[in-house]
Amino acid sequence: MSARMADLTRVPLVPRKRGAMRDAGFNGSTPYVAADTGIDTLSGFLPSNRAPDAEILPGRDRITARARDLGRNNGWAAGAISKEVDGVIGANFRPLLKPDWRALGLDPAWAQEFKEQAEARWRLHADDPRRYCDTTRAQTMPQLFGSAYRTYILEGEAVGLVNWRRLRPFKTTLRLVDPDLLSNPHDAADEERRRGGVEITRDGVAAAYHFRQGHRDSAWPNVAEAMSWKRIAREGLNGRPQVIHFYDKLRDGQTRGVSRLAPIVERLRMEDHYSRVELQAAVINAILAAFIKSPMGPEMMDEMFGDGGDAKAFLEYQGERAAFYNGRGGVKLGGARVQTLYPNDEIGMVSTARPAAQFADFEAAVLRHIASGLGISYEQLASDWSKTNYSSARAAMIEIWRGWTARRVAFAQGFCQLYFMAWLEEQVLDGHIGLPRGAPDFHTFWPAYARAKWIGPGKGFVDPVKEAQAAAMRVALGLSTLEEEAAELTGTDYAENMEQIGREITAMPEGMLHPAQESFAKLLGPAPAAPNPSPED
Repeated sequence: MSARMADLTRVPLVPRKRGAMRDAGFNGSTPYVAADTGIDTLSGFLPSNRAPDAEILPGRDRITARARDLGRNNGWAAGAISKEVDGVIGANFRPLLKPDWRALGLDPAWAQEFKEQAEARWRLHADDPRRYCDTTRAQTMPQLFGSAYRTYILEGEAVGLVNWRRLRPFKTTLRLVDPDLLSNPHDAADEERRRGGVEITRDGVAAAYHFRQGHRDSAWPNVAEAMSWKRIAREGLNGRPQVIHFYDKLRDGQTRGVSRLAPIVERLRMEDHYSRVELQAAVINAILAAFIKSPMGPEMMDEMFGDGGDAKAFLEYQGERAAFYNGRGGVKLGGARVQTLYPNDEIGMVSTARPAAQFADFEAAVLRHIASGLGISYEQLASDWSKTNYSSARAAMIEIWRGWTARRVAFAQGFCQLYFMAWLEEQVLDGHIGLPRGAPDFHTFWPAYARAKWIGPGKGFVDPVKEAQAAAMRVALGLSTLEEEAAELTGTDYAENMEQIGREITAMPEGMLHPAQESFAKLLGPAPAAPNPSPED
């Protein structure tokens, strides 16, 4: 290349003044502004790149303790957690069995019979008011799942043990475990193959878990239990789950979970403190409505207590004022009139400009930030629907429901389904649920036999008529099924609904139709009128 061409292609350097401020995008020292350490706005923002467990495990106990405190004492956090548990798990979280009969090489008639039989047995196990499904006999199965999900929100993980109790109607039971008990034996430091109480193989598989036998900070200290650990393998014979450990794995190599409240702990704490200060100020202003102002100013005080002053005169003056007011029963404002004051005294009124005029707007802005971190809307977090119309409410519900549905599927597959598989194994091996002759080996095709969709609360309705019409149109166009719509909108089982409707139709008096016998066309609206035939036809 000639010297002339080199001069033409050379990029001119932009002169820079010494000491000039470095702005984002101008005169940067790196190709990416985000990596430039010389920019004023990013000069102190220097986080380090660490391994996942090196980021989580050292501060996990502190994060968990703060999240628990907010869950106990912060109304916004407690309300948000309860709403998500109610929306994702609800009161009757249960499996809708869908055995993969194609993968098993069986027929759909068997699949329907297997489904009905297994679900009936599950209801006996899960809804038993004697609570035999819980190792501690404290909760039913939906309540256990709800408690596990609440722990997952607060602490970032849910831990359960699949136990075997021979003297119960169903031998398989579930025991929820406090994640605090999952720790390295003797509180040893984390190692390459054992971190946070979890043993890890070369492939990164969690092979076993170490559980402390007693909490180290209990109100009834038991040193023997607090300093003893039990190792439990992740799976038993034939792959039967023994330890269920569910958490959001955000990076490769992550062993333990972190609280879902971690990104908003600071905002929740500051908002709580700000609200408390505003409330305290308002209460003080309401209580202290007025005061008596003495004429004893700085000049008079200097005169009395300065050189040559007479402190005795001040004491006599205060005594006369006290006797004056005590002799009249004190000064009252509510219910009694102040007739006279001591000479030169005045009544001062306290300004009641509390809460601050911008308090509501500021709190709403903070709550929007918190709601976004929790994956819900501001209206749902604050229960403030005053500025919401149908369109915005429906859009918010769709967004929230999409996130809750994803979490429901993840929790169901990562926690609930593992327990259901262990329970189904017991039922099949003990002969309570039979398999047809020539059926594939149960353990080989375990996931196909136990395949299920978990049903929780329905999405609900913003406009019941429009929602029902839209559901009917989706079914009519083949975009959905009646089973899917029943589960999504109302959280019910379509098969159970049809059985009940059949009984209701049978019980109807002669000549009276059941509402379900009416055509879908009526639900969708009046059909278009047929064109009038022409005289030529």
